[in-house]
Amino acid sequence: MQVTIHAAKTNLSKLIELAKAGEEIVIAKGKTPVARIVPIAQTRFRIGLLKGRIDSNAPDFFEPMDKDELDLWEGKV
Repeated sequence: MQVTIHAAKTNLSKLIELAKAGEEIVIAKGKTPVARIVPIAQTRFRIGLLKGRIDSNAPDFFEPMDKDELDLWEGKV
């Protein structure tokens, strides 16, 4: 589908929905195509993506530091 810039500005939401549905939308200045509306591939975020891949010997950042580590962190060496 080819539309003019004016029609694209007027119907942008509808054109985006058409593009999401797989329609190719070309925006033209006069009769010269200048841009295309294409959907961006949507990926789903999965919780636990790295489960089983991280070494269990990693430090627990929610545990309090002991006094010596805390002194080093605060520059009280």
